[in-house]
Amino acid sequence: MNPLLTVRGAITTGFAAAILLSLLISPTAFGELSLARWLHIVSGVLWIGLLYYFNLVQVPALADAAQDKGGPGGAGITRYVAPLALLWFRWAAVVTWFTGAWYLGRSGNFTGAFTLGLGSEGVNYYQLIIGIGAWLGTIMLFNVWALIWPNQKKALGIVAASDEEKARARKVALLASRTNLVLSIPMLLCMGSATHGLPV
Repeated sequence: MNPLLTVRGAITTGFAAAILLSLLISPTAFGELSLARWLHIVSGVLWIGLLYYFNLVQVPALADAAQDKGGPGGAGITRYVAPLALLWFRWAAVVTWFTGAWYLGRSGNFTGAFTLGLGSEGVNYYQLIIGIGAWLGTIMLFNVWALIWPNQKKALGIVAASDEEKARARKVALLASRTNLVLSIPMLLCMGSATHGLPV
């Protein structure tokens, strides 16, 4: 059977190819920290990719569909696409946060990052920069689970809600999602800059 014919098959093949490649390059170099970083990056790309999809594609498309009185409307998206995308979105957020915490913990930087590098020996700039990114990611994770997902369940009809509650839920979910879009940009700057240096 062709693994590319299913999502599970494609994901499994991708992970197997990455592991095989790492073993071929250097069988001893791919340790726990490399695994934590790799999983953090993969899940983070999924999480932020879906965040950008929602804000740049789905929300504007649904607004256009609502204005198109003779068109098919947005029912297909809200019934089939959005719940599945939100499933991957919210769990990718959890995996991203925990693999980041795992990496910071195992590298001895968890406390330093969450205290923004302010230790007894002055400022640790790696911990400051990665810590800002970690705090932004933590706020974003909170927004996903405390604001976006509970309100999307109402807006999409997954849980019962009046029309007024649905309208309010759509607004709260949109504002939380847009907040995450804004926060993702400096968060990505910090994540990339922590090991590669801040742009001057």
